[in-house]
Amino acid sequence: MSVLFVLAAPICTTPAECAGQGVDTFLGTPDRIWASAAALVALGAVVIGRLALRSGRRIGNGGRKAAIVALVGGLTGAVNGAVNLAVADGGLGTGNGVFGGAVALVLGLVGAVLGGLALARSRRTELSG
Repeated sequence: MSVLFVLAAPICTTPAECAGQGVDTFLGTPDRIWASAAALVALGAVVIGRLALRSGRRIGNGGRKAAIVALVGGLTGAVNGAVNLAVADGGLGTGNGVFGGAVALVLGLVGAVLGGLALARSRRTELSG
């Protein structure tokens, strides 16, 4: 099955709508997609924060830009995960994105902490250098 066929297929939001269309067209509910996007943003913040923390002394600006990106991305992912958890109607398996929201919240906080540490380290090297 080609990518264009999958993208052109009608998107159904419940398994009942997808019953006659095949398994491949069920992409998930909007809440699951929202939670997954928030988790991906938070994961990106963790990766960027780790890279900024590790290579902060070798980069010319002390890794300041990457630290700010990680801090903002982590906070964005954590806030979206928390809001998703707050508006969820049910628990796991209900299509409300509860697991993705929890993952986004945890990864977002980790990314924000890594970004804050890298930002503090870049300020410290800026003051001493």
